[in-house]
This record gives sequence, C-alpha cells and structure tokens, in this order.
Amino acid sequence: MNAPVTQRRTAGFFLGFLVIALLIAGGLSYFASSDPDGLDSVTLHGCQVSEVDGQEQLAGSCLAQNARDSATAGSPLADYAVGGGGGTTGLAGVIGVVVSLVVAGGLFWVLRRRAPSSEE
Repeated sequence: MNAPVTQRRTAGFFLGFLVIALLIAGGLSYFASSDPDGLDSVTLHGCQVSEVDGQEQLAGSCLAQNARDSATAGSPLADYAVGGGGGTTGLAGVIGVVVSLVVAGGLFWVLRRRAPSSEE
C-alpha cells in the first residue's frame, strides 16, 4: 500500500475526529442539564435550598450542610465554565477537548514504539 495515501487517510480520520469532538464539546454542552447530578441531589435530601445575598443557604437537615468547597473551586474551568462566567460551558468544553488531545498526543509521542536504528 502506498504510504502517502495511508498518511492522508490517517490525517483525515484524526481531523474528522477533532472536528466532531469540538462540535460535541462546544455545541451539545449547552443542552446539558443544569440540574444537580445524582450525588448532589442525594446530599440535598431533607433540606430546603434558598438564596440569600447571592449565597446558597440550606435549611433543614441534610448531608450537604457539611459540604465544603472543593480545592479546585477557584480554578479557571470550575463548574464547567471559563472563569466562573455563565454561558461559557461550550468554551470550557472546547478547552477541555484540546487539552485532553494535547496531553494524549504528547504521551503517545513519548511512549511510541520506535523502529530499531539501522546504524550498527
């Protein structure tokens, strides 16, 4: 088989994969549920949630009253948003895809099997 044709097919596959991943992360993320996930929902059983002065307040007895902010709560992509800003979920998804692919590509490049040297 011709090597340049194989390389073009491989490059086309990876380019298509990148485009689809970016479309999913950047577009479909806006359709994701804003409701709490299962763990958050379970920890709120028994409490009433209200907002006072922009802060969430819990009344009643539930596990969530003992919760603390995560150590990464102030990170740039916390809560699937860029800088905590609303409406940036898609951008955070795109950044996540790009970073993941760069890390995976770097690991693949470092760990790849190399052909034995022909110099002896």
